[in-house]
Amino acid sequence: MRYIAHFLVGFGFIGLTACGNANTQEESEIQIPVSVEMVKSGQITEYISTTGTVKPFKDVSLVNELKGKYNLLKNPNTGRTFALGDVVKAGTPIIKIEDKEYENQIKIQSVQLQLETTKRDYDKQASLYEKGGVTLTELKTAERSYIDAKYDAENAEIQLSKMTIKAPFTGVIVKLPHYTKGVEIEASQEMLSMMEYANMYMEASLPEKEIGNISVNQKVMVTHYSMEEDTVYGKVSAISPSIDEETRTFTAQILIENPQRKFRPGMFVEAGIEVASKDSTIVIPKDVVLATQKGKTVYVVEKSLAKQRILKTGLENNDEIEVLNGLAKGDRLVIDGYEVLGNKTKVKVLKSKK
Repeated sequence: MRYIAHFLVGFGFIGLTACGNANTQEESEIQIPVSVEMVKSGQITEYISTTGTVKPFKDVSLVNELKGKYNLLKNPNTGRTFALGDVVKAGTPIIKIEDKEYENQIKIQSVQLQLETTKRDYDKQASLYEKGGVTLTELKTAERSYIDAKYDAENAEIQLSKMTIKAPFTGVIVKLPHYTKGVEIEASQEMLSMMEYANMYMEASLPEKEIGNISVNQKVMVTHYSMEEDTVYGKVSAISPSIDEETRTFTAQILIENPQRKFRPGMFVEAGIEVASKDSTIVIPKDVVLATQKGKTVYVVEKSLAKQRILKTGLENNDEIEVLNGLAKGDRLVIDGYEVLGNKTKVKVLKSKK
């Protein structure tokens, strides 16, 4: 009986040892799932980022100079009266202020007739003077009458033009106070506001340390958080030579091309001023680079093992970074799952991008 008991204990020990070895072997075979992409060369641009409010290149608020009856005219492009958001060409009549008494006082037809009469008389006197038929004094008198009539006609046109409010430039109606048609309004009332924002500008405050990196005509990329897929471009148009003593910043003015008018005046935007660019250099996603005691590192996959690489980097922006040393074209860079890796960790590639 004692022999049988010893045999059973020994058999149990062998069984436990075998199970322990199986668990150890299973643990040693654990592989971390990762995704990789092939390292390749590309183009990268480095920006200095700043923020600011975009403003219209042209902006005007128009008032009426005369009192009279209000009449909002029809937009020839839409067939209805002008409205907020309408694009209007320069010189287009928008509002008419009607005052028959004022119009009669101008006597536009009488003034124009007087101009025609004095013009004919002057031409006649000039012809006769060449033939010796009139004196120089008579010619000069006719010329003076003609000149006075021209001034009167021009002044009459100016006075008459005050009855019509026209677009001073091609732009968009952004404010149009409501007045009932035919109601008499006093002078100096706000009639409308217009903006031209197919071209815009913004003033950016930049840190003092960047003043040597900014120059006129540098390209600028402008984005808005609510319109991530819409990017507009511009350039640095002017740079202030002075530094603000309190903020230690300087001002740069940026002109922005907004041909489809997607960006609106008053929007708070982010602008990236291009300061450097490279082609045919190794570029990788910036978020896969880890900051360690050894420096900037990434992981690549070699024979199912994660290998740590220490990098020397160059240009960078919000999304990408240039690698000067530490990676070669064709390396399999870990882009997903790198957070839990260590050097020589066993991995299993689930997805590979070329």
